[in-house]
Amino acid sequence: MEIWHLWAAGFFASAFESFQFPAYSAAITTMIEKKHYTRANAMLGMVGSASIIVAPAAAGALLPILGISGIMLIDVITFSFAIGALLLVVVPDPAETEAGRASRGSILQESVFGFRYIFSNPSLLGLLLIFFTTNLTFGLSMILFAPMILSRTGDNTVILGTTQMMFGIGGVVGGLVIAAWGGFKRRVHGVLLGLIVMSIFGQIVIGLGRSIHVWGFGAFMAMFFQPLVNGSSQGIWQAKVPPDIQGKVFATRRLIAQISTPVAVIAGGRLADVVFEPAMAAGGTFARLFQPLVGTGPGAGMALLFVFAGILGVIAGSVGYLVPVIRRVEDLLPDHDAPGPAADQIEA
Repeated sequence: MEIWHLWAAGFFASAFESFQFPAYSAAITTMIEKKHYTRANAMLGMVGSASIIVAPAAAGALLPILGISGIMLIDVITFSFAIGALLLVVVPDPAETEAGRASRGSILQESVFGFRYIFSNPSLLGLLLIFFTTNLTFGLSMILFAPMILSRTGDNTVILGTTQMMFGIGGVVGGLVIAAWGGFKRRVHGVLLGLIVMSIFGQIVIGLGRSIHVWGFGAFMAMFFQPLVNGSSQGIWQAKVPPDIQGKVFATRRLIAQISTPVAVIAGGRLADVVFEPAMAAGGTFARLFQPLVGTGPGAGMALLFVFAGILGVIAGSVGYLVPVIRRVEDLLPDHDAPGPAADQIEA
């Protein structure tokens, strides 16, 4: 196996996931009552978090016994099981709407339709920009989680593994809570308030922490609120966008929201190595000012970056409350099944 094999596998996996996300998101709309959208989306997130807990431990235990070929065989078997289960599920076809007819055309026209739809709805665009910002700040810090923990603990992999496991546990517990509760009646509170609390008790706490207990608590809280945030946001989009155009719109939405991730990955490493770590070293530019918060030495600069990213997350969530078209998204846009004119205002 060569490194480029992993690059190629990652490329194809990500490319086909781009087809999967809008498809299953749109399918939920046609299969589940509107009042349960947040709950269903939270359960999907919970399943993903559970795999973070189980999969690494199972792989580590089975690799010496089965080898990489055996692990890959298990992957193929579980994939086949998933596809087999999907074949038994009936996904209703969405009813045709005026928006759906307007979206038809050439490949190029259909490709840009999602952009046209989102940019014609200021409330949805504002909500999407909130996620773009928080994905950027979250990615900036989380890419540095492992090197920060290792730097601050003398390369203690046990502490790193334990704190990383808390991300998965937090996601599972948060998903269970939302599945039982159902989230806020006004989903926008789940998005904005969830982002604020997640940033404070997740990123900021992790940055301020200097022990496994604080880091573990921060990791737990960072993921505990994620099912509320993602489930509420997904529920808003599923309720407002006509089902027969959700595939196009959700694909565009995911592209815009997550294009910040590669930028964050590249920028996070550069900011840590070139700016924050040197500045927080003994005698560094930031050391005297921020030493009481995060200390100094290896890892302190990355910890400070966590704190700043968390503050930016709080600001993003607060801006959402201050901007009426975002705060009132559920009032300004009618649900796709509401009587009267459709929510879509785009003409072919």
